Amino acid sequence: MQPIHAPFPATRLRRTRSSSAIRDLVQEHRVSAADMIWPVFICEGHGVEQPVPSMPGVLRRSVDKVAEAASEAYDLGIPAICLFPYTPDEGRTADAAEAWNPDNLSNRATRAIKAACPEMLVMTDVALDPYSDTGQDGYVVDGEIVNDETVAALVKQAVSQAEAGADIIGPSDMMDHRIGAIRDALEAGGHRNVMILSYAAKYASAFYGPFRDAVGASGALKGDKKTYQMNPGNSDEALRLVARDLSEGADMVMVKPGMPYLDICRRVKDQFGVPTFAYQVSGEYAMIMAAAQNGWIDEERAMVESLLAFKRAGCDGVLSYFAPALARLTGGA
Repeated sequence: MQPIHAPFPATRLRRTRSSSAIRDLVQEHRVSAADMIWPVFICEGHGVEQPVPSMPGVLRRSVDKVAEAASEAYDLGIPAICLFPYTPDEGRTADAAEAWNPDNLSNRATRAIKAACPEMLVMTDVALDPYSDTGQDGYVVDGEIVNDETVAALVKQAVSQAEAGADIIGPSDMMDHRIGAIRDALEAGGHRNVMILSYAAKYASAFYGPFRDAVGASGALKGDKKTYQMNPGNSDEALRLVARDLSEGADMVMVKPGMPYLDICRRVKDQFGVPTFAYQVSGEYAMIMAAAQNGWIDEERAMVESLLAFKRAGCDGVLSYFAPALARLTGGA
């Protein structure tokens, strides 16, 4: 129900905007380090920190450096980190078998982070695109991204990540029934406390470009992903996908990208009332940083405003490359 206000001048809505103190007191939504999952890129080597040119301020880090960064992030108040491996073309194969190698980059990084900072939640990415020679999230047979064969591979990948110590499994592939298959395998393998944060509503978006640079997928990608990622013109379909993934055992759900899909975040939270996340993806981050570096916008204010938008839209948390900067700005509060 909308509040009924007395007529002007008894009601002057500017009264509660008249000073910093009162603005803080009546602020409806806040964002802090505790709301953040920090996506990080990992690469081979030791002591490596490589800038990602299309994402100013973002680095690819070797396993030892990722473990250091995770500890620093936890000290800043960031509760979770999400791992994405960089795989050069020569490391990609048709069967993508590196995805479930116990000693692949992601699994080694998980173990290193847990050794350095056991309290840090580690989220992993379940999809074949970092390991496939096609750059697709699934197997390609006669030009078709096949569903069921891909799900079988994703299950092996998810179990290997759980065995390495991951706390949260993040299936980002958008294959049908992968949540149920992964949940069944985790239960059968004794990993009943490992959570699934499903990329339930992941759109075929133009905003992923810098990410694909960061994980080495830009040159590898053959074709597009429109047969499994969502059509940007659809919203009701997103609710069907969320309902399905929850019914199959997802603990939390995600909308991706973030800012162009705040309406979807709001609808998901209102309809299901479950832990709802959004991914402020690489293109969103890169646009803000590029504009800030050109002096066109204020970087700090744009960062905070963009992250507040997710909280206002109903998100419980956000995956964002801004996580450390926000944590430093807010003091971890």
